[in-house]
Amino acid sequence: MHQLRKLTKLTTVVGATILLAACSDQGTAQEVDESASGAPSWTIPVPMDGTSVPQTQLDQLFEQAASEFDVPASLLKAIGFAETRWEMVEGEEEFEGMPAAFGIMALRGERLERGAELAGVTVEEAKTDALANIRAAAALLSEDADGMELERADLGAWAPVVAAASGIEQAEAQAHYVHNGVYKALREGLVLETEIGVLGSLMPEKAEIRSIAAPPTSAAGPDYANSIWRASPNYNARPSGSTPRMIIIHSCEGAYSGCWGWLVNTASGVSAHYVVNESGSEISQLVRESNRAWHIGATYDKNLNGGAEAALHGTSSNNFTVGIEHAGYASQASWATGVIDASAALSCDITKAHGIPRDSYHIVAHGRLQPSTRVDPGPNWPWTTYLNKINTACGGSGGGGGGTGIIIDSNNSNNDTANFYAEVSANWTSSTNVAGYYGSGYYAGPVAAISDGAAFYFKLASAATKTVSAWWTSATDRSTTAPYIMYNAAGTQLATVSKNQQTGGGQWNTVGTYSFTAGWNKVVLSRWTGTGSVVIADAIRIN
Repeated sequence: MHQLRKLTKLTTVVGATILLAACSDQGTAQEVDESASGAPSWTIPVPMDGTSVPQTQLDQLFEQAASEFDVPASLLKAIGFAETRWEMVEGEEEFEGMPAAFGIMALRGERLERGAELAGVTVEEAKTDALANIRAAAALLSEDADGMELERADLGAWAPVVAAASGIEQAEAQAHYVHNGVYKALREGLVLETEIGVLGSLMPEKAEIRSIAAPPTSAAGPDYANSIWRASPNYNARPSGSTPRMIIIHSCEGAYSGCWGWLVNTASGVSAHYVVNESGSEISQLVRESNRAWHIGATYDKNLNGGAEAALHGTSSNNFTVGIEHAGYASQASWATGVIDASAALSCDITKAHGIPRDSYHIVAHGRLQPSTRVDPGPNWPWTTYLNKINTACGGSGGGGGGTGIIIDSNNSNNDTANFYAEVSANWTSSTNVAGYYGSGYYAGPVAAISDGAAFYFKLASAATKTVSAWWTSATDRSTTAPYIMYNAAGTQLATVSKNQQTGGGQWNTVGTYSFTAGWNKVVLSRWTGTGSVVIADAIRIN
């Protein structure tokens, strides 16, 4: 079991590729580029004859649980995929009244406890052990099937059980989950593959859904044409004079249908303006941007956000924010490229409509502004790539905060390393001690007469004139002559510019405009200067 737990956690860590197959289509796979985070790519269609895909350890666990509790293995797999993409998640609470989800089957609350009891395992085992988690889910489905007296051999007859097990109360959302989530996976089939091989598979099966009508067709959202309008009653008017000044990024801690289904439920008392699904193929708008959604339970503290928007300090964060929820979990290993692309296009549209600056102080994690109780969207949300894609979607304009361009963070987990990255030696110290840093932190390098600079590389397809800007945090121990050195792709030094890092912290500071060449250019922050005790390598912007 320990080996499987490691495998399931590797679902998206090692550049997983998810293959969807339609049983009626015999075409070949058409690949979609992966993001720098190593997120899954989706390919449609993939021919499958049922014999060419090896049975894996994960497949065997589904089969074992299915056999033990007389539940179709394919149904178990489809539910697990709809909930977590077969990743062993460790859930967080995102919405009051909605317990955290755990394991491949996303069991939560009383269902988790009851499933563990039926399967004869502890709640902790049902949370953390893959087989125990799948067995608990199978036991619950079997108990529900007994209560409904259904024909177990008929996959379509299980639809009411799937609907009940989802925990979704809102009828349209429940139907969406059954038809567009679980039974879509059953009809189309899928193979989940990683660099170490196939993790699991689901062969296409015909299943005529019983008792659950298809969800109705909905109109486009009032603010974003590429969204579906699913109005939530959970909102009120923004206070007089309050307009959107920030976008808050959330993770639902669950699947798409259940997420928006809960947010349009009057009983939940919560909402968001938008919800993006697991692949980025669908977005729901729930609240008009002009209205106040109830998505963040925190008073705004400027000190948590680099001092940005100080005039809003002490007011409700809901007053001036637009909330975007994303189907998935803060603990998941990566985010699909389609999610990041779709969300970036949405954020671009919001910033254009309201003049919101496109930087890390105005497009902010829920966990940053409510750190006592929330961590979403989690450590693997690719912030720099996301901000760069927002800028690209907006044609390079930085909204109310000036041009964004390519942003190279000192932390490579935030970079699209195929196109830009940073190199910092072990002689530099990673830090978050001084507020106002870009991204997730910065590096401090002691001044010394040595060649040990922090290098920020960026690739250009053709020669271009670009403006270089630098971001740092300011304090009295910073150098007043921090040397920035620009090089073109041939290694020719273009200029050296000294900047005073005791001032100008927490903002973009222009270094200069230079003619770079096609290929890998770089900006180096050198430690070779005689003033101050440290230089700060935080982020570089090229635009």
